[in-house]
This record gives sequence, C-alpha cells and structure tokens, in this order.
Amino acid sequence: MSPRKAPRKALMAALTAALLAGPAVAQAATPQTASQAAPAPARERAAAATITWSLVRASNPTEDQRTAYDAITRAMNAAVARYNNLSDLGKTITVRYEPGVPTADGNINGTIRFGSNRSYMTERTALHEIAHTIGVGTSSGWSRLGGSGTWTGGQATALVKQYDGSGAKISTGGGHFWPYGLNFENEMSNTAADRHVHLVAAMVRDGL
Repeated sequence: MSPRKAPRKALMAALTAALLAGPAVAQAATPQTASQAAPAPARERAAAATITWSLVRASNPTEDQRTAYDAITRAMNAAVARYNNLSDLGKTITVRYEPGVPTADGNINGTIRFGSNRSYMTERTALHEIAHTIGVGTSSGWSRLGGSGTWTGGQATALVKQYDGSGAKISTGGGHFWPYGLNFENEMSNTAADRHVHLVAAMVRDGL
C-alpha cells in the first residue's frame, strides 16, 4: 500500500466507525448534550395540557350559536389552562351548547353542556363543571368520601386547613363542595380559582 493511501484508508475506517456507533453514543460522550436530552421532571410534564376539550359545533351555526360558541370557548380555554398549569389531572372533555339546559352541567363521562344563559359562560362555571367531569359529585369515591356532608379524605382536608386555619373543613352536599367549590359567580377570584383546582387535585389523590 502506498504511503498516500494509508491516511485515506484510516479516515474512511474512522468515518465508518462513527456511523455505526450512531447518535446515541455520540450524545452519551458529550455530558452537556446528555443533560439537555434528559426527561423533564414529572411536574414539568404535568404542565403540558393534560386536560383537553373540544366543542361540538353546528355545520351552519346561527348568530346565537356563534356568539355562544365564542363565549364558551373563552371560558373553557381559561379554565383548562388553569387546571393544566396547576395540576396533573387528565380528562378528555366534549362541550356542547344546548339552549334548553337551565345553567350548565358536567358529567363524569366527560361531557359539559352550557345552556343559553350567557352569565354562566364564564371561567368560574367552566372550572366548576370540569370538576364534575373529574368526579366531584359524580363518582363512587365522592359518595364514599363526601357522602357524610364533610369530606373525609386526608389530603384535601389538610389543604383547606392550610388555607383557612386548623378548624377549616370541606363541606359537601348536592354533589358540590365548599369553600372553594366555585358554586356561584360571586365566589370567583384568582385565589379562589387556584385553590379550587388544588383542592380537586387533592380530592383525586384522596380517592375521588
């Protein structure tokens, strides 16, 4: 073999070895790259949209339907964003506009219905109804842990005591809870909405 061909052959052998090694070996050899490729912590993964929703729309909507769709969309987007930012809860929700519904309702099967009353097309209502789809007032766990009129699950109870003092408790009735159940519009504030989400998540951990 000529002296000039030897370096060329060595170069080809090195390139072949690098290709066979593949990208995983190359990443493992570079600590910074491996660190960047590490999986996100569980809490960060939870912040990615774990609750998703879709709105059933008429193919040729009336003006009433269009304005309702707009209001419902704003309310649901805000509520789902809050749940996804503050919890790791997951649910696939289907939303319908049904004018005959007096206010709004949520079912554990993942359905939320809004009636024609625009005053209920709010984030507060959407948060409240999402809680029903997750199990508040609708699950066997709810009956077991909240059927006595007071929530008996330890995690949610500890959390409300943290918010409101050692004497605080979560009252239940009619498929709802308070405080922070967001049962009426005058209960809504950013703090109350955040605490609502945290309490629902704690209820799920309790066995909701």
